[in-house]
Amino acid sequence: MDFHDLIQIRDEIEQIRKTYELFNEDTRLNRSQAARVEFLTTTRYIERYLKPGARILDVGAGAGEYSLYFARKGYDVCALELAENNLRAFQRKLRPEDRIDLVQGNAVDLSRYGDESFDAVLLFGPLYHLHSEDDRQKCIAEASRVCKPDGKLFFAFISNDMVILTEFSNNPDYFTCGDYNKETFELDDFPFVFHTVDECRAMLRTGGIRILHEVAADGVSELLEDRINALDRENFAQYLRYHFYICEKPELLGMTNHLLFVGEKEERRL
Repeated sequence: MDFHDLIQIRDEIEQIRKTYELFNEDTRLNRSQAARVEFLTTTRYIERYLKPGARILDVGAGAGEYSLYFARKGYDVCALELAENNLRAFQRKLRPEDRIDLVQGNAVDLSRYGDESFDAVLLFGPLYHLHSEDDRQKCIAEASRVCKPDGKLFFAFISNDMVILTEFSNNPDYFTCGDYNKETFELDDFPFVFHTVDECRAMLRTGGIRILHEVAADGVSELLEDRINALDRENFAQYLRYHFYICEKPELLGMTNHLLFVGEKEERRL
């Protein structure tokens, strides 16, 4: 299986499954200091809102990085993942004491879970795989349905505008040969779906989500990966403090590979 084979797959669910035979999600968030920034930022925001005994649903759980982290902190975690490769990686990490209900499933159908049954719902993957707006809205609606009225929803997106620069850092000819519209700078949606900050806002507001935080989850960490990985502990700690200082600044928000949006259901305010 290579990218040429992936392009030929027309069934979206099958394409998602095969994507994670090419991409190693198991090490993406923990392979280096620079890669860890996204995880550390995201857990920092989730933990602002968790109370003892909170119930968490991890939709598109990948190889289990977030599910395992929160389960081992004592939270009740349910995890749903579509891709078999990710499920196998997740299952290899499970310990007998891990309280995680792990199932294979699709983010647009959470019917196995009851209405208003989770304090926090995480979607760190589904919205950068669903090509149609209808499917993205189904995904948001299902996440909202299973979230408690006072619960919080956490959405991840891949930032269209920053990916162009990170691709350029790997390919000097990217601006002339890259897979994007040379007039609008819209990236070709393959194998992931990319969004601008404004598109993310509009998508969530259409889905009835009141946005609480807009976060540059990893900022320039991928672009400056080598330098960040070379930092000693003290300098990396200070880099993280700087990153947390700027990650919600509106003027820098789009300069990140991964965006994190934190929200709640609008009906809570009605």
